[in-house]
Amino acid sequence: MNKHFKQSFFTAFWLLISYAASAQTTTLVNPILTGFYPDPSVVQVGKDYYLVNSTFSYFPGIPVFHSKDLKNWKQIGNVISRPSQMDFMGEKLTRGLFAPAISYHNGTFYVTCTDIDHDGNFVVTAKNPAGPWSNPVRVPQVRGIDPSLFFDEDNKAYIIYNSDAPDRKPLYSGHRTIRIYEIDPVTLKVIGEEKQLVNGGVDLSKKPVWIEAPHIMKRFGWYYLYAAEGGTSVNHTEVVFRSKSVWGPYVAYENNPILTQRGLPENRKDPVTSAGHAQFVDGPDGKTYAIFLAVRPYEGDYYNTGRETFIAPVTWKDQWPIINPDTKEIQYRYTAAFSEVKQQGALPQAGNFGYTLTFEKSLDPALLFMRTIDSSSFSLSKKSGLTLKLKPETIMELGNPSFIGKRQQHLYCTTETELEFSAKSEKEKAGLAIFQDEHHFYLISKSIDQGKPVIQLYKSNPKDQQMQLLTQMPLAGAASPVKLRIAAEGGTYSFYFSKGASWQLLQDKLDAKFLSTKEAGGFIGCLFGMYATSSGEKTDNSASFKYLKYSGNDPMFGKISK
Repeated sequence: MNKHFKQSFFTAFWLLISYAASAQTTTLVNPILTGFYPDPSVVQVGKDYYLVNSTFSYFPGIPVFHSKDLKNWKQIGNVISRPSQMDFMGEKLTRGLFAPAISYHNGTFYVTCTDIDHDGNFVVTAKNPAGPWSNPVRVPQVRGIDPSLFFDEDNKAYIIYNSDAPDRKPLYSGHRTIRIYEIDPVTLKVIGEEKQLVNGGVDLSKKPVWIEAPHIMKRFGWYYLYAAEGGTSVNHTEVVFRSKSVWGPYVAYENNPILTQRGLPENRKDPVTSAGHAQFVDGPDGKTYAIFLAVRPYEGDYYNTGRETFIAPVTWKDQWPIINPDTKEIQYRYTAAFSEVKQQGALPQAGNFGYTLTFEKSLDPALLFMRTIDSSSFSLSKKSGLTLKLKPETIMELGNPSFIGKRQQHLYCTTETELEFSAKSEKEKAGLAIFQDEHHFYLISKSIDQGKPVIQLYKSNPKDQQMQLLTQMPLAGAASPVKLRIAAEGGTYSFYFSKGASWQLLQDKLDAKFLSTKEAGGFIGCLFGMYATSSGEKTDNSASFKYLKYSGNDPMFGKISK
């Protein structure tokens, strides 16, 4: 082999290796966070990505996810993790914390958010995004919702938010504005005067509604202000404006909206709807992506999984961003030109999956309590699993019942647990709920009737704090464990129990639309909840849940490989 041939050979070899490395791809599967993970906000710090979502009146509040590739996400903590920071006692579950936004500057992470009924707009900070996060610092001058921070190249900081119509005199229902203050990133106090940046939306003459969730980014010498418009339902959109100054004036893009599923055929297969509330981020390939919320209905506008977190590519055209440029429909998968980085120890979040939660040492950070955490009301052990003390509070009230929930993440899924519990009165019940809000849930529970153990199925009554008994069956062996199962199949739920190897049907195909966001209203999604109550009476009784097993199998994911 002569010298020139050897040199050419090795040059070709390394070019081939370089090409193979550069040709690595990964498939981004939508939603990247399935189930009730609405109002996403994302920030890039070096090669790491951090994402937060709304939790409303659930506790802990505002989950923090970490990723290296925008595909694989691991929850590393919660922003509101201590009752001393904040609680939501007395609030409906669809109130509480609205639309957090995460940002980073000079070694500090910031989360801005709105406590809609009490503290208003606030900022919390942390050096480590896994926590602990600071106590909230209120920003009372910022009137409205959905605040976010923008840090300019000169280190000045600004807070941007949805606010009232000019002079608080709306021209029509849903007439809002986007406003801005400069803010000191250390003291978290506003500086100077507030300024209005957008009135109404893209075109005030068309009466645009609910301009909200604003963000500012700088690129190509332009300041881009982008925001949701149209309300967070089927008319949801994302729109963009730009200016040469952070203070404006901002000019709307002539081809707005840059993202929407509005106006698409309603009979399309496996539709994604209600897309909006986006934030831009650069991927590992240097290209821009949008993280946003959308929903997956099983019929019409009916969905029980809440608003979920999606991703789509962004193309820049004439220095304007366009989300999902190649097709009108949001896709369930996109190919990205970078390698996948899996998260060690992370629960799966995208596609079809299943896992079992055990309760030997700690609770998974994704599990949710109602309004606050009462550490004295539960315990964990290898032998018994999760033991809940029965509390007088019920899930129909605005307190803190003995309830710990896991999000429903698929339209078609099964959740089961093994319960050890002996009721001392007919008011004592423990079991598994599929829960939308205080007035919309089903509960399969163990109790007693005329002194004998029974399995009961209840449906909430939206008109009052009562439950309707749908059916019950006797149970042999009061003290022995019983397994409970809830199976979701799009528009129905079925309920089962077992005292051994085989499952017995308690009730088949109950109406799931009763638990949908469309029927219940509000902004949250369904949870499968382990629950124990004494229904207003004091007791020293408790119930133990050995595990919580979950499996999801949605048809739109069937051919998608992870």
